[in-house]
Amino acid sequence: MSFEVTILGSGAALPTSNRNPTSQYLQCNDRHILIDCGEGTQVQLRRNQVHIQKINHILISHLHGDHFFGLVGLLSTLHLLGRDKGLTIYGPEELEQIIRFQLEVGGARLGFELNFIPLNGKEHRLLFEDKLIEIWTFPLSHRVPTNGFLIKEKQKERKLNADRFEEAGLSLTLIPKLKQGLDVELESGETIHADEYTYSAKPSKSYGYCSDTIFDERIVEYIRNVDVLYHEATFLNDKLDRAKQTFHSTAEQAATIAKQAEVGKLLLGHLSARYDTGLKHFEEASVVFENVRVVEDGETYLI
Repeated sequence: MSFEVTILGSGAALPTSNRNPTSQYLQCNDRHILIDCGEGTQVQLRRNQVHIQKINHILISHLHGDHFFGLVGLLSTLHLLGRDKGLTIYGPEELEQIIRFQLEVGGARLGFELNFIPLNGKEHRLLFEDKLIEIWTFPLSHRVPTNGFLIKEKQKERKLNADRFEEAGLSLTLIPKLKQGLDVELESGETIHADEYTYSAKPSKSYGYCSDTIFDERIVEYIRNVDVLYHEATFLNDKLDRAKQTFHSTAEQAATIAKQAEVGKLLLGHLSARYDTGLKHFEEASVVFENVRVVEDGETYLI
């Protein structure tokens, strides 16, 4: 099973020839998640050979157009391609009304159910979980209510030492508990220790997503120790006043958050169209936090 993120759009409000508006595709243990859906997202999905019908969760951080203007087009395309499986969309409370109105005035009737989960930009709470992953939301500080997201693998099972288990002649019924790390007492009184018949589980991974936000140290508690953190870096530090006015962050500020949260790796994105490359963002951030990359459209990162 894999855990990876593909950057579909790494730019800010104004698209450029190199950077599309914000969107990311996350594949975690065969769970397929779209994070934000700026204009042109469905084209980027095709360009990056993503099987769009597999997407079953869409997370929208906030209602600035560069984060959701591509959503109604994507939904229409899914319908035209014959989708009949329901889709869950998590986003600001007003999002459902906006999308359903757009579909209605265009006379569109989707062949699949839309399930909207409203977010208010104020809560830290669990949005979804199954046996393999969890999706959390947490508040960011922007001009409108904005949600960050955290995708985590659940604790993985230990791996059975098949040779030793077979040699001991133990019952197959013991395997589920041993793989959970539980010792088992037999009717004879003998205790079968999990660590003697299984190998340690691989570490679970996590991905944090901080879209538009002013520098705010309060988010550190929500993303502490994540393996990979994506944090907006719209400006460089020489535009600090502009960053404050627009409730955005600089590369240095994003790196400061990453350092305080002790994350494994930092990805910078949401770059203003005034910057031709991300080189200066990399230089500014790497002074504060060493393991940093400035993302580009079409790149995929293993978590």
